[in-house]
Amino acid sequence: MAGTLVKICGLKTPETVIAAVQAGASHVGFVHFAKSPRHLSLAEAAVLRRQVPSHVKAVLLVVDAPAEILAEAVREMRPDVVQFHGSETPDALARFRAETGVEAWRAMGVKDAAALADAARFYGAADRLLFDAPASSLPGGNGTAFDWNLLRFYDGPTPWGLAGGLTPANVADAIRLTGAPLVDTSSGVERGPGIKDVDKIAAFCKAARL
Repeated sequence: MAGTLVKICGLKTPETVIAAVQAGASHVGFVHFAKSPRHLSLAEAAVLRRQVPSHVKAVLLVVDAPAEILAEAVREMRPDVVQFHGSETPDALARFRAETGVEAWRAMGVKDAAALADAARFYGAADRLLFDAPASSLPGGNGTAFDWNLLRFYDGPTPWGLAGGLTPANVADAIRLTGAPLVDTSSGVERGPGIKDVDKIAAFCKAARL
């Protein structure tokens, strides 16, 4: 799909941030979740965030972060987007947006059509829904896909994106099947857990725009 937005998540080094920007990513993601191999402290994320040009959005991924951590993140890192990947409620997202003015995304694990129906409770609370594979050892970044056919006729009013098992080899097919306006990858452009490959980043961004 022409104009598909591309998010490269879990970046940990200046080199990979630059690679994502040069490849045409619209969003770059930083993970603040201690159990993830892609975890960054807020100070580390803030340093990398300064590498992100104004035409690319910086996304901070959190999992059930307490209010004081969210406040510190907004103050120190100044993300364009906070991606909520835990059990956060619609009220929590709405309150965060109202208090900070920062865009809020909500990741949703999709195992069946009922999970898509559940997304309706976030209408008006989230700026974007990110449909991902169901959580396993980590809430995201596990490299597993779900049945993309579930999204073929999805027409919810909230902007959305597709994540979960996307790689340079399959992202074009995923876009054609689902019409996803945004695609998000992390492990799909790595050569090892948490270790991004700049060539795979370039290949993913190119394939997403074919």
